[in-house]
Amino acid sequence: MAALDLTQLLALAATLGWAAGLRLYAVLFFTGMAGWLGWVALPAGLVLLQHPLVLAAAGVMLVVEFCADKFPWLDSAWDAVHTVLRIPAGAALAAGVFGGAFGGDGAAWSLVAALAGGTLAASAHAAKAGTRAVVNASPEPLSNIGLSLAGDVAVPVLLWLGWVAPWLALGAVACGVAIAVWLGLRLHRWWRARTG
Repeated sequence: MAALDLTQLLALAATLGWAAGLRLYAVLFFTGMAGWLGWVALPAGLVLLQHPLVLAAAGVMLVVEFCADKFPWLDSAWDAVHTVLRIPAGAALAAGVFGGAFGGDGAAWSLVAALAGGTLAASAHAAKAGTRAVVNASPEPLSNIGLSLAGDVAVPVLLWLGWVAPWLALGAVACGVAIAVWLGLRLHRWWRARTG
């Protein structure tokens, strides 16, 4: 398989960082499975994800996360616990994209990718957790399940775009960041109105 060019590496780092803020275990499992099946050649810093034990653990946690995310308030508790996991994981995944790339400059690229990946994971996580907390206050359950299912679909689609359409993936992440900022401002205003 051909080596990834800079645009593909940037798109992959951005999509892994952003998606880790939404569904960490889906990112670990789908990325590792794509490498294990030979669909993609994972960068050296991500090869560990295709190890069978890592795949098994990520798969189990993927199922747990999928189920936990469908229940109001349990999803918020899950998000609260995973605040300390998703952000550093997004940073590590993005940095792993550049592990072994560009020779001696790879360490600098990895550091920049880690900072960007952690920031993207934090913004995605904050938007998801905040939105779901507000939706949980709603008496009807369909919006909560709908948002959860949207996340279940968005993550693998975004990861796929990161591999096959890097410019589109970068655009999708940019849109995601814009939506996260907009949601953050709306949630802040909502919170201020409620707490007066």
